[in-house]
Amino acid sequence: MTQSLAQSLASQGIAVAGVAPGFVRTDMVTDLLASPEGERIRAQSPFGRVAEPEEVAAAVAWLTTEDAVWASGTIIDVNGASYLR
Repeated sequence: MTQSLAQSLASQGIAVAGVAPGFVRTDMVTDLLASPEGERIRAQSPFGRVAEPEEVAAAVAWLTTEDAVWASGTIIDVNGASYLR
Protein backbone atom coordinates (compact mmCIF):
# COMPACT_ATOMS: atom_id res chain seq x y z
CA MET A 1 0.00 0.00 0.00
CA THR A 2 2.82 2.42 0.88
CA GLN A 3 4.53 1.89 -2.46
CA SER A 4 1.29 2.13 -4.44
CA LEU A 5 0.37 5.39 -2.73
CA ALA A 6 3.89 6.74 -3.24
CA GLN A 7 3.63 6.07 -6.98
CA SER A 8 0.12 7.45 -7.28
CA LEU A 9 0.74 10.66 -5.34
CA ALA A 10 4.26 11.57 -6.49
CA SER A 11 2.91 13.52 -9.47
CA GLN A 12 1.13 15.77 -6.97
CA GLY A 13 4.33 16.31 -5.01
CA ILE A 14 3.20 14.11 -2.15
CA ALA A 15 5.70 11.70 -0.60
CA VAL A 16 4.45 8.61 1.21
CA ALA A 17 6.44 6.40 3.55
CA GLY A 18 5.69 3.94 6.30
CA VAL A 19 7.16 3.12 9.68
CA ALA A 20 7.18 -0.45 10.98
CA PRO A 21 8.13 -0.37 14.64
CA GLY A 22 8.96 -3.39 16.68
CA PHE A 23 7.98 -3.54 20.33
CA VAL A 24 7.79 -0.08 21.90
CA ARG A 25 7.77 0.59 25.63
CA THR A 26 4.28 2.01 26.16
CA ASP A 27 1.64 1.69 28.85
CA MET A 28 -0.09 -0.91 26.68
CA VAL A 29 2.80 -3.38 27.02
CA THR A 30 4.09 -2.57 30.52
CA ASP A 31 2.68 -5.75 32.07
CA LEU A 32 3.85 -7.92 29.18
CA LEU A 33 7.39 -6.56 29.36
CA ALA A 34 7.46 -7.14 33.13
CA SER A 35 6.47 -10.79 32.67
CA PRO A 36 8.80 -13.68 31.75
CA GLU A 37 7.73 -13.12 28.13
CA GLY A 38 9.34 -9.68 28.35
CA GLU A 39 12.81 -11.24 28.48
CA ARG A 40 12.11 -13.13 25.25
CA ILE A 41 10.86 -9.97 23.59
CA ARG A 42 13.92 -7.95 24.65
CA ALA A 43 16.22 -10.78 23.49
CA GLN A 44 14.87 -10.42 19.93
CA SER A 45 16.99 -7.29 19.53
CA PRO A 46 20.78 -7.35 19.73
CA PHE A 47 20.38 -4.21 21.86
CA GLY A 48 18.59 -6.30 24.49
CA ARG A 49 15.72 -3.86 24.90
CA VAL A 50 12.61 -2.51 23.20
CA ALA A 51 12.25 0.90 21.62
CA GLU A 52 11.38 4.04 23.47
CA PRO A 53 8.42 5.96 22.00
CA GLU A 54 10.74 8.88 21.26
CA GLU A 55 12.90 6.69 19.02
CA VAL A 56 9.96 5.81 16.81
CA ALA A 57 8.76 9.41 16.88
CA ALA A 58 12.16 10.58 15.63
CA ALA A 59 11.82 8.41 12.52
CA VAL A 60 8.30 9.70 11.90
CA ALA A 61 9.44 13.30 12.42
CA TRP A 62 12.23 12.87 9.86
CA LEU A 63 9.75 11.53 7.32
CA THR A 64 7.80 14.80 7.57
CA THR A 65 10.80 16.85 6.43
CA GLU A 66 11.85 17.85 2.93
CA ASP A 67 15.03 15.81 3.49
CA ALA A 68 12.91 12.64 3.38
CA VAL A 69 11.09 13.26 0.09
CA TRP A 70 13.38 10.91 -1.83
CA ALA A 71 12.58 8.16 0.66
CA SER A 72 9.03 8.06 -0.71
CA GLY A 73 7.82 4.48 -1.03
CA THR A 74 10.06 3.32 1.78
CA ILE A 75 9.04 1.43 4.88
CA ILE A 76 11.44 2.16 7.72
CA ASP A 77 11.92 -0.70 10.16
CA VAL A 78 12.40 0.87 13.58
CA ASN A 79 13.00 -2.35 15.48
CA GLY A 80 16.54 -2.36 16.83
CA ALA A 81 17.68 -4.97 14.30
CA SER A 82 15.28 -7.48 15.86
CA TYR A 83 14.32 -8.98 12.50
CA LEU A 84 17.87 -9.56 11.27
CA ARG A 85 19.01 -13.15 11.48
